[in-house]
Amino acid sequence: MIRDITIGQYYPVDSIIHRLDPRVKLVGTVAFVISLFMFRRISGYLIASIFLFTVIQVSKVPIKFMIKGLKAIFLLLMITVIFNLFLTPGEPIIQIWKLVITKEGLKTAIFMAIRLVYLIMGSSIMTLTTTPNQLTDGLERLLKPFNKIKVPVHEIAMMMSIALRFIPILLEETDKIMKAQMARGADFESGNLMKKAKSLVPLLVPLFISAFRRANDLAMAMEARCYRGGEGRTKMKPLVYKRMDYIAYAVMCFYFILLFTAGKLMGA
Repeated sequence: MIRDITIGQYYPVDSIIHRLDPRVKLVGTVAFVISLFMFRRISGYLIASIFLFTVIQVSKVPIKFMIKGLKAIFLLLMITVIFNLFLTPGEPIIQIWKLVITKEGLKTAIFMAIRLVYLIMGSSIMTLTTTPNQLTDGLERLLKPFNKIKVPVHEIAMMMSIALRFIPILLEETDKIMKAQMARGADFESGNLMKKAKSLVPLLVPLFISAFRRANDLAMAMEARCYRGGEGRTKMKPLVYKRMDYIAYAVMCFYFILLFTAGKLMGA
């Protein structure tokens, strides 16, 4: 399960999506996530599906790699589907004891599952095709206007970049600790809920110690390099929009036009 988490990882390959400005990918990801909650008809999901899978194809990230990343949210997905399935009032179609599955509940459960899956896949595309340094630069440039009201934009972007960079490192560390503890006889699978929770102690304690040690080493390294925040700092590779970035913005606009058009024609 640990190896199946793809959020925060970077998939190195040469593609159009990889070469796009990080600001385009950040804006595009936020816009795509917002668009998932703008429609309630099959036509909207069909347009979103075509758009998402076209982007995945252009990014050259294997679809198997994207699907593997969904295993980590399987439990959350099931809980969401079950709650919507049995707790949505409407026209009953199946009754199991006191639990009733309604037509509206079935429809809502399917649509919510698709939204959650597409949300994770859309977010993963951004992290898989953008390095943490690029994400930091893009986020800092997008939030730059907030500097005028004394918001520490550079520090916020740096914290988010470090957090993203630490995700795959901590996952790898967790996998190593788990294997080492299993080799010593630790059992993380069998037993009831309380026993499973107690069995995580030998995993969490060394993981927290390792995380604090890495954070301390990083702080010392930044201090040794005279890091003092973003004021007065310059960029070795300043972000400049290119022709392909403007085309990407145009494609996103066309995507939203299609959604609005489909919504008007199909009655939202």
